[in-house]
Amino acid sequence: MEYQAINFSEKLGKFSDQWQARVVAEMNDYQFKLVKIQGEFVWHEHDDTDEVFIVLEGKMVIEFRNGRVEMKTGEMFVIPKKVEHKPIAENECKILLVEPRGVVNTGDSGGELTAENDVWI
Repeated sequence: MEYQAINFSEKLGKFSDQWQARVVAEMNDYQFKLVKIQGEFVWHEHDDTDEVFIVLEGKMVIEFRNGRVEMKTGEMFVIPKKVEHKPIAENECKILLVEPRGVVNTGDSGGELTAENDVWI
């Protein structure tokens, strides 16, 4: 077995498309996904799982129907399951998502921003 750390900057440099998460590691049934975001995402929720957002670089907002959370580099937030939310980033923001394998990024909302699952980088 080869032991090597995962370098987020290197991995983020391998793709440019936004809202398309790339898997960099798995732990049990959870995936660690790098994603670049900019603009507004769709309102959605995940019925069966919480979702973790960790901001690696930049700023973002997660809107909720009854409030919002602002995040910047070095901060994280856990969105409980069944809570409708909409991520927004005025400028490109690089984040790490932690969620179970197979979670659809747009939840039940679907649409053109739905990303393919299990794309490794």
